[in-house]
Amino acid sequence: MEGPQAGRPARSGLAARLLVSPAFGSAESRRHWKDTLDQPVPFTEPRYAQRLTDGQLGRLKELHPDGRARFWGATSRHDGKMEKVSTGDVVLFTGKNHVRAIGEIGAIFQNSSFADVMWPPNVGGESWRTVFSLRQFGLAEVPYTTLSTLLGYKSNFQYPGQLVLSGERARAAIDGLLVTTRTALEEAGAVESSCTLRELAVERQHTRSKAVERVAQQVLFNRDESALVIEFCGTLTDTTTKRFASTAGICDILLDGPDGRELIEAKSRVERSYVREALAQLLDYARYVPGEVGRLTALFPQPLEPKERNLLHHYGIDIIHRLAPGVFERVPAPGQAREQMRGVWESSEPSH
Repeated sequence: MEGPQAGRPARSGLAARLLVSPAFGSAESRRHWKDTLDQPVPFTEPRYAQRLTDGQLGRLKELHPDGRARFWGATSRHDGKMEKVSTGDVVLFTGKNHVRAIGEIGAIFQNSSFADVMWPPNVGGESWRTVFSLRQFGLAEVPYTTLSTLLGYKSNFQYPGQLVLSGERARAAIDGLLVTTRTALEEAGAVESSCTLRELAVERQHTRSKAVERVAQQVLFNRDESALVIEFCGTLTDTTTKRFASTAGICDILLDGPDGRELIEAKSRVERSYVREALAQLLDYARYVPGEVGRLTALFPQPLEPKERNLLHHYGIDIIHRLAPGVFERVPAPGQAREQMRGVWESSEPSH
């Protein structure tokens, strides 16, 4: 068995690298997808476990205590790139001109024997050598053009092979897609590292529901909220946008512009439960915002009903809603309500 390492230590979740991995373009890759991404692999069963070193098996059990995980990998010609990847990094699975799924890297190691059990090579074919599990996995439907805009690539870039990106370019895509890794939440203190992640059955390819549920009610990726935020941010000028992590979680947008600092939380729907969730998250995150924040704002795909609008305005929270493609309208909270609530969120002492 290659690779004495049990897995590479995680780097900071907010400094994660971005792996772009072709995974859906060929018949062979689609077969591998069906075998180890559509369904988790019971790696503690003898036919798998006997191919693992003690360290590799121990690391997998640590990250996946139920003994099951989704897996992907790479052949030896990608060894140089894959050496840079570690726990907590983000992987985009690509094919047919789209990001088809998004995952968070779990354990990663070299072991062709283990890989061959999951992905038997064709006659005369090459074994996969680097293997990684996924702490989280969710289906996506992000066009290459959207990803290229976030990465600063030409709009017709086709993502033909493995890419490993770091620094500002990786951060731009991870933040732009609103990807929230469990590793980043653990580092921020929003979840305990010993908490067990419970995966649900993965959604069917054309549904739009969440694929993973976990504590703090933040998922790895929500395609509708991500699309809304990307469209909204594309309308901004003279502003900078980022995210920040705290024990409350990771916010959607922290905006610095001519009118000051603004905290924005996006929701994909306008029913009351989503409005209340936005309200709770904004008030929670506001206690941790570095520096003064002038506005709290909830972003929605369409106008709210009066009852829901009044709820947010009562707590001094602005509303931004989408009117048409690339067109958004702000419905500001009454100034008096905002100033009263600013006194509350600025004076609150976060509990750690």
